[in-house]
Amino acid sequence: MPEQTASQSTGKPILFHPLVYLEDGDGVTIGRADIDSYAIFPPDGAQLVRWLEAGATADEAARRYRDTYGESADVEDVLAALEELGFTRTEDEAPTETAPLRWQRLGRAMFSPYAWFCYAALMLTAVVLTVRSPSLLPRSHDLVFSSYYSLVNLTLLVAVTPLIALHEIFHALAGRRLGIRSRVSMSYRFYFLVVETALDGLVAVPRRKRYLPILAGMLADVLVLCALVVLADLLGGAGNHPSLAGRVCLGVAFATFTRLLWQFFFYLRTDIYVLITTVLGSVDLHSVALRTLRNHANRLLGRRDRIVDLSTAHPVDLKAARWYSWLVLVGYTISLSTTLFALLPVFVHMFLSSVARFTSGEASSLRLLDSVAFLILLLTQTLLPLWIALRDRARRRAQFTHVTT
Repeated sequence: MPEQTASQSTGKPILFHPLVYLEDGDGVTIGRADIDSYAIFPPDGAQLVRWLEAGATADEAARRYRDTYGESADVEDVLAALEELGFTRTEDEAPTETAPLRWQRLGRAMFSPYAWFCYAALMLTAVVLTVRSPSLLPRSHDLVFSSYYSLVNLTLLVAVTPLIALHEIFHALAGRRLGIRSRVSMSYRFYFLVVETALDGLVAVPRRKRYLPILAGMLADVLVLCALVVLADLLGGAGNHPSLAGRVCLGVAFATFTRLLWQFFFYLRTDIYVLITTVLGSVDLHSVALRTLRNHANRLLGRRDRIVDLSTAHPVDLKAARWYSWLVLVGYTISLSTTLFALLPVFVHMFLSSVARFTSGEASSLRLLDSVAFLILLLTQTLLPLWIALRDRARRRAQFTHVTT
């Protein structure tokens, strides 16, 4: 005998896994936290789900809906959707129990009042030290802390990688303190390789509680930046003859600072973008803002035939895009300025110096080997993200061609 699904069992109560509900704006988010499956229902649809979860049969829920709202509901379609979301269960299935999350206590400790006091003390110490010794303020030239450029590249790579992981760990721990599951993945945005932490369960917590998990990664970067400044001072990184260890700290600190600036590249979906969309309750602000910006450009160029109709966009996105589209330009400006005036001069200097070693005839074998290693590392780091982006683009085109043929 085939197993009877929930949508077929209209004559008896439907069995559910534990669900969470959150009323937010004009919709109600309903979800199953143990598998991170969520959906937004209209208030009347959410009430229907509540009746079904409370033990009403499909017929009883339909009757209550009709008596309450004065119209009929297609309960069968609702049940099919609930089953597809994984909210319902069969009689043979036991209701899932959400197990305590690992590291939840650590998350609470990391964002306790005592921890915030320590964070504030660290930030204040770093500010006082940089005011007292301006040479402790990280600058782009701090990236070149050694004349062995491959050593510089490898040191920054080895040092920055765990700091990127720390950024994501802060996101995850800030979510875990609220009982939210998390998962980490690698991808790219534009031509930047990135590590992302998915906190799908944030949609089921009040909006004001989402802000800290969203900004926790930037908090980690600020704390790392301050800690490196303090450590550079302790290791003698300031003055006319700074120590190598102090220079390394300041070099890593500047790399951390550029990651903070990256959050203001508004043409990407960064932490700041997620914060803005969460505050506004927007749906797809990024796409609407980019199309709005293109429309502005096409109007200025007189290309009226290329203007895109945005009347179908969500009203919140459409309203916010009027000013957020200009922030996209600000993001491009920050990105271009950081590259041209901070990072590019440093890497051009190291590149030209490495090439000059081969033409001068005076460089030692060790220096020549260092130049070869640096040029290989530089080429790899430049071409790898581009290759990944082109490969994924080709795959998407191939899939699209396969679907349309």
